[in-house]
Amino acid sequence: MNPLADLRKDYSQASLDELSVRKDPFQQFEVWLNEALEAQLPEPNAMVLSTVGSDGSPSSRVVLIKGLNSQGIVFYTNYQSVKGRQIAENPRASLLFFWPELERQVRIEGLLEKVSPEESDAYFHSRPLESRIGAWASSQSQPVDSREALAQAFDDFRNKLGSEPPRPEHWGGYRLSPHRFEFWQGRPSRLHDRIEFQRKGAEGSDAQKHWQVRRLSP
Repeated sequence: MNPLADLRKDYSQASLDELSVRKDPFQQFEVWLNEALEAQLPEPNAMVLSTVGSDGSPSSRVVLIKGLNSQGIVFYTNYQSVKGRQIAENPRASLLFFWPELERQVRIEGLLEKVSPEESDAYFHSRPLESRIGAWASSQSQPVDSREALAQAFDDFRNKLGSEPPRPEHWGGYRLSPHRFEFWQGRPSRLHDRIEFQRKGAEGSDAQKHWQVRRLSP
């Protein structure tokens, strides 16, 4: 008997159809995100960010959503990290939210661009002091000699920068502007509900008029 092959769950909590889903995918995503927050799930703001560099190799990691509006989804990171370098080479990316307790996932695809320096500054200065010092101390994705060396760098920057460190130029936000959403709701017999929104035409205040909505086969 293969314990991994025998692992399975039957989904039965909810359903999703073309009539009940919001016409604007941003609104539908906000409804589901708020329900995940209200359910007090562990880190409901966590999302898998997948990027691809110029060599065609994909890379994925978990980051945290820090902003959401009709323009897109925002997260913050080190611009010199692997993801930062890949985004500079290829701005196409995807996000995946998975809320197993609600038997739901959301896939979002689009283009990434940096947020304004002012937006990055505002968020940076809202972070705990230790996190702001850490942004200076960590050369993200680069080799480090030891944990002790990293701790020493943190102490050095804390002594140098004091209680009001500025935002380093290599650290800031990205906004993903989606052109595709897919909402997945687990259903019995593996006949899951999948509703896709694909952007068509212009963006802007009337963006909800330019989304093609369709059901996908599970």
